[in-house]
Amino acid sequence: MKKTMAEEEDYMSDSFINVQEDVRPGVPMLRQIREARRKEEKQQQANLRNRQKSIKEEERERRDIGLKNALGCENKGFALLQKMGYKSGQALGKSVPGDGIVEPIPLNVKTGKSGIGHESLLKRKAEERLENYRRKIHMKNQNEANAAEQFRMRLKSKQEEMRLEGDLRRSRRACQQLDIQKNIQVPREAWYWMRPEEEAEEEEEEKEEQDEDECPSEDLSVSEKLQILTGYLREEHLYCIWCGTAYEDKEDLSSNCPGPTSADHD
Repeated sequence: MKKTMAEEEDYMSDSFINVQEDVRPGVPMLRQIREARRKEEKQQQANLRNRQKSIKEEERERRDIGLKNALGCENKGFALLQKMGYKSGQALGKSVPGDGIVEPIPLNVKTGKSGIGHESLLKRKAEERLENYRRKIHMKNQNEANAAEQFRMRLKSKQEEMRLEGDLRRSRRACQQLDIQKNIQVPREAWYWMRPEEEAEEEEEEKEEQDEDECPSEDLSVSEKLQILTGYLREEHLYCIWCGTAYEDKEDLSSNCPGPTSADHD
């Protein structure tokens, strides 16, 4: 007994009084955080246990339990079916046993205050909004496609116009050179020849003041001018601007030149 008492430590001894506390940085804070979390979890569990369910929640739970359980013999309707030959798990149909549904028609509980058919109305309106949105997207894509096609057409027309203007300039230079080689001092039409740069600048400034009778070639388009001038070159000089060749005679021109237009030379 004395040994046992000796082995026991006195509460007033140094082993209890001079206990060194753990003063590592952050340790007290971690303990406080863990303790606060533990208290919060206990409080949440107590709130869940003590919380009273609402009437709707209780009704929903009772309804779910009732729907999950099959009808037993204590149900009068089920007892009458059994007396008429119905067996549990058998399909219930109109005429022939086994021809029908096994599970009863599902119960759809309406919890909202809206009238009958309101949900279908909302569904129909949502479908209409979706259809209108799809129609707008389709119209937007179609308009963008039309705008892109119009841009391509304008670009193609501009390129074609620039090509015709280039062919007309080459035709006028060739006409001027060939006419001078034949000692033709005055062109058949004023626009058949290229004008000097100085005169071209002055005429560009006075272009709006010129009378239409003084410049009848302005009534002609670039393609019409090109057609007239290339016809003159082929007829008068046996020359084709797209071939770049002056032929010996008309037979040589008709047999070796693909045709009188640019498309014939593609």
